[in-house]
This record gives sequence, structure tokens and C-alpha cells, in this order.
Amino acid sequence: MRGYFAIGSERISKAMNLGALMRTANAFGASYFFSIDAEHELREAYAADTSKTAGQIPYYQYDTIEEMQMPRGCQLVGVELTDDAIMLPTFRHPNQAAYILGPERGSLSPDIVARCDHVVKIPTKFCINVSLAGALVMYDRHLSFGGYPARPIMPGGVTGDGRLPG
Repeated sequence: MRGYFAIGSERISKAMNLGALMRTANAFGASYFFSIDAEHELREAYAADTSKTAGQIPYYQYDTIEEMQMPRGCQLVGVELTDDAIMLPTFRHPNQAAYILGPERGSLSPDIVARCDHVVKIPTKFCINVSLAGALVMYDRHLSFGGYPARPIMPGGVTGDGRLPG
């Protein structure tokens, strides 16, 4: 896979959601994980993060978006269910990206949205769990950059040998 990515959340309030998002980020090969204005301590998230992500990849905690530092060339991609957001299945992921999700019961703050280079939405009827949304975004990125052959035309068919590329 090309490039790198990070994922995080603004104002995440449930430790289990943070832990699940961290574990999924680790599984998909995130370069780092971050939170902005999180309402809990990292140790509370360990119950859901059995992969011990904080010991595998860097975890950055910021109090405000102004404090957030990103690598040069990294594009911030907001994930938000808004009318003008780009549908995730049509989005070309940047090679260097940091994805940010909103809180469990709310939206990304206007300051975050203003800082985003892109805003994408998952085509659902309503908002879904923050850790599930993060998993879908990372899976979509993985499919986009994974080097998989085109899908077969017939249901149940397999293209190639059915194994992971690489």
C-alpha cells in the first residue's frame, strides 16, 4: 500500500469507542492515532483495545485543533454526514491522509471542518457508530490502495487466487 494514514476523533466521549477505533486503526496499519478534546484517559480505552495499539503506533492527544500538528503534505479528511460532503465510494484517498471523525452525539466542529482539505460521508440513512464509521473509511482506503484486481462479474466468483496482494 502506498503512502500513510492516521485516524482520530474530535470530542470522543466513550472509552470503548476510542479503544475499538484504535484497535481497528492498528489492524489496518495506521501510522498514528490521535484525539482532540477527548473526555477520558487512554487507559480507559484498553478494555476495547486488546491489540494494545498505544504500544504499537504513536497516539497523540490534543486539547484543541490549533494544537494539532500534522506531517507536511498530509491532508486532513473529515468524515461527516452533510449534504455537501463527497460520497466515500467516489472519493480518491490522498496518499498522505489523516481522517477525523466527530463525536458520538454530534458533528465535527466548524473549526475542524474549516481545517479539512476534504469532507467525506458514508452513504447511510443516518449517522452510525464512530468506531464503525472509522472502520468503513479505513476499509475503503485499503480497497483503494490495496492493488486488488477488479471484482468478477458473476456473484460468488473470485478474481485471481483469492489471496491478499503483495
